[in-house]
Amino acid sequence: MFEFDEKLIALSDAALRDCADEFRRIDCVTEHNQRKMLEAFIHNKVSETMFAASTGYGYGDVGRDTLDAVFAEAVGAEDAVVRHNFTCGTHTLTVALFGVLRPGDTMLCVTGTPYDTIQPVIGIGKTAAAGSLRDFGVNYAEVALDENGCPDETAIAAAVKAQQPKMVYIQRSRGYSLRPSLSVAQIGRIVQITKAQSPDTVVMVDNCYGEFVEDREPTAVGADLIAGSLIKNPGGGIARTGGYIAGRRDLVEQCCNRLTTPGLGREVGATLGNNRELFMGIFHAPHVVGEALKTAAFTAAVFSRLGFETTPVPGEVRHDIIQAIKLKTPENLIAFCQGLQTGAPVDSFVTPVPSAMPGYDSKVIMSAGAFTLGSSIELSADAPLREPFAVWFQGGLHFFASKPAVLCAAQRVMQQENNK
Repeated sequence: MFEFDEKLIALSDAALRDCADEFRRIDCVTEHNQRKMLEAFIHNKVSETMFAASTGYGYGDVGRDTLDAVFAEAVGAEDAVVRHNFTCGTHTLTVALFGVLRPGDTMLCVTGTPYDTIQPVIGIGKTAAAGSLRDFGVNYAEVALDENGCPDETAIAAAVKAQQPKMVYIQRSRGYSLRPSLSVAQIGRIVQITKAQSPDTVVMVDNCYGEFVEDREPTAVGADLIAGSLIKNPGGGIARTGGYIAGRRDLVEQCCNRLTTPGLGREVGATLGNNRELFMGIFHAPHVVGEALKTAAFTAAVFSRLGFETTPVPGEVRHDIIQAIKLKTPENLIAFCQGLQTGAPVDSFVTPVPSAMPGYDSKVIMSAGAFTLGSSIELSADAPLREPFAVWFQGGLHFFASKPAVLCAAQRVMQQENNK
């Protein structure tokens, strides 16, 4: 079925050779994280009975409570809450923010302006919405990134000292930007800087796209709270919905009170038969993240050889699963997404087109032939149609199933370039 140009096949073989060392490095991290996850399952005595459904209030759901304990151990946190009724990553982050912040508090984002969909939650940007943190009297400030797109540690120290914020907020992944994603070590330095100037400040990390990419999570270097979506890395392509919050026990409890209601917190919430998928998802997550990383590394190598600027560059150590490619023109961007779609296992016959999307201030094109709608641990790509016409590509449940789709995207872009 797949018919690739001979030049592209040769280029693909060369790209694979380029990736050899990076693949070995990814495998080492994957093995470490998979063993850590297995140990968490064994230590917490996961059993078949924990997959049973609860209904109504969900009181006494042992599976739900054990899932929390397994995930907390796997990410090196005191506590965690993992729930199918977190509707998306933005919702999960919102619960954490409203769980911790109070009227008069200051939230200081130290990684520049955060991702598009969290801006209405804070109450900033063109899409500010009713019910935001700002509406509830929470103050917001940010520290710009330096000229290299990295956290400005000197400016962070000065801002924390001057403002004594209730929360320092870190966005680990790049979002729709070309700045580098943050390593766990960089996050650790921000934690140290923050605590030196304001020991009581809560450091929260938007950990989306970063889980299990390294051999430790931000909680291992002092982050007080991390949060993310189960249809990204930690759901392993099996969880159909949900999110997690993990970190300090007292803060997780505050978030549980926001998720449900004060006084009930985590004690209520029927699982409705979702436990099995959530357990399976987090168990498979380290391996699936490794496959996504291999797919990203291969994609970077292919498009670098085609003459496009990529970030990360081939061979660079990765801190999230996202691969950005500057495709130079809107036509190339559309061609990439449409080509990728033709290699998807689901909806391969669909043609993605740019369209308006809630939470974004420009048209967005998305390619996603996924078993779970919107799952970005599955092979997908998306981008706003605006300068620099870069695509943000992520996921891939299996490298050998993702590789043909990447080549479909490359061939479509090559054809677009030849038609100029």
